Amino acid sequence: MTLFACTVDSPVGELFVTVDEDGAIRHCGTIGGRSRFELESRIEDDVVWTESACAPVATELREYFDGARDRFTAVCAPRGTAFQREVWSELQRIPYGTTISYQELARRIGNPKAVRAAGRANATNPVAIIIPCHRVIGADGSLTGYAGGLEMKRALLALESGKSL
Repeated sequence: MTLFACTVDSPVGELFVTVDEDGAIRHCGTIGGRSRFELESRIEDDVVWTESACAPVATELREYFDGARDRFTAVCAPRGTAFQREVWSELQRIPYGTTISYQELARRIGNPKAVRAAGRANATNPVAIIIPCHRVIGADGSLTGYAGGLEMKRALLALESGKSL
């Protein structure tokens, strides 16, 4: 399969985005100083760099960071196990500007004892921001691990609470 890739400037750093032939999002995350080759090597498909195929997603991301969008409409199609996809689907049900705990996430997928597994699925979410894994926090309200770093998680939650970045 061929994926189409682009980068999107954002207040939390440059984002790497890929979409499939149908325009469904496969990846969204920070670049963090990695080269295009390093990013491509993490993906098993062929990657073609093009702004046009990613334009709808890039527009939605810019609107989100501008405070003009609180819900993404672009379709996400991340690869993962059935359990991971179930967790990622549940993440998309967390409303903008709210947070839940990892324990609550496990409860919502019908497996309250799978807190660690739900947390791991959350951590491996390949479509960050759009599938809002940043909205999951510790049971005590603390910010806990985030692939993009805690500063990015803090910034995304601040944006969603009406604070500027």
